[in-house]
Amino acid sequence: MLDMKEFRERKERQAELQRAADLKGIDFTVAALVAADEERRALLMEAERLRQSRNKHTEEISRIMREGRKDQAEAVKQQVKMINERLVLIEEQLRGAETEWTRLMLLAPNTVSPDTPEGRSDEDNVEVKKAGEPPAFGFDPKDHVELGELHGLLDIPRGVKTAGTRNYYLTGNGVLLHRAVQQLALDLLVKKGFILYDVPLMVRTEAMNNTAFFPLGQDQTFRIDGEDKWLAGTSEVSLVSYYGGEIVDVTEPLRLAAASLCFRSEIGSAGRDVRGLYRVHQFAKVEQVVLCEADTEVSERLHQEITANAEELLQLLQLPYRIMAVCTGDMSQKTYKQYDIETWMPSRGAYGETHSSSNLLDFQARRSNIRYRDKDGKLQYCHTLNNTAVASPRILIPLLENHQQEDGSITIPKALRPYLNGLERLTV
Repeated sequence: MLDMKEFRERKERQAELQRAADLKGIDFTVAALVAADEERRALLMEAERLRQSRNKHTEEISRIMREGRKDQAEAVKQQVKMINERLVLIEEQLRGAETEWTRLMLLAPNTVSPDTPEGRSDEDNVEVKKAGEPPAFGFDPKDHVELGELHGLLDIPRGVKTAGTRNYYLTGNGVLLHRAVQQLALDLLVKKGFILYDVPLMVRTEAMNNTAFFPLGQDQTFRIDGEDKWLAGTSEVSLVSYYGGEIVDVTEPLRLAAASLCFRSEIGSAGRDVRGLYRVHQFAKVEQVVLCEADTEVSERLHQEITANAEELLQLLQLPYRIMAVCTGDMSQKTYKQYDIETWMPSRGAYGETHSSSNLLDFQARRSNIRYRDKDGKLQYCHTLNNTAVASPRILIPLLENHQQEDGSITIPKALRPYLNGLERLTV
């Protein structure tokens, strides 16, 4: 959400915004917003002028009536009637102008950081770090579906039978692995000072708008029929909305985390990643959300911190990964700077995205109206950040595939064993 005063006064800000929209591929023009803003403000001024005039004439009628000049009072009443008719028309125009202005404001993107690479798609993302080496198998490795079926960890055909495409069952040790990676992530975050929340999975349209998942992400979201509620695709929505409309204390950054079910419609992904657990409608995610003061150096430091938390989780899982600086064309409307973490998936012969880490500056807090008092007591909007600590079952793909052995067994990383009653290996 824009600071409209700054937007009006600084022409360079308008150029920045148009550049961000163009680079992100958002159908938005600054000229249209400027025109809508000018029309809205002009109509507001006209409506206020008419109300003042009406009030003045109403007072005049009372005075004239007390003086017994009824004929003059009737003439002024006619003037008031004409003002009211004009005001009704102006207020109707104002409602339309405000609707258009709000629509454009909700489409306006966040700007992008100076170090964000330019590009049109994920193919233009830039590798900034690589950790670990992909395993060199001396045998033909199985993919996660074959391994899952071999060990009774999943059942995709019955998932499709029950719920349609991109659905699945996890079974037996598959469920335990799924829960183990989440608990490992939660325990890691608690040690780092995060407060845990169990959050609503159904949220109102207002919450989706305020966190900038709507209007552009509406086609990715499942709606509850007949209600103003949606199934959230990430607990980020609920975690940020927790403080919506409030004044908070960010003397120390607020670190929030949640493990929740998430739902995405995957519109536009027909034919992509149809095999296995990579792209599904329902999954679980441990999310990090941070609120801090409006200082770019502070939020940049925290961006590196939450990204490092996800890295630490992958290191505990003994998985090779790389960090990608996400380019402008692959970023969402709300994002100022973003890293994706991709983990090596042998069945793909490539790295696959498993984590996303974003700095939003004050874009989300403005829409959600989350503020704090600075050292001078002045109200400022917070910066917000978010990161996937782990998402499952997608993380099970590299976990199973990278740790498989020639005999079909799967080694359990040491960090997970305490969550699996000491189990060291899955055997056939």
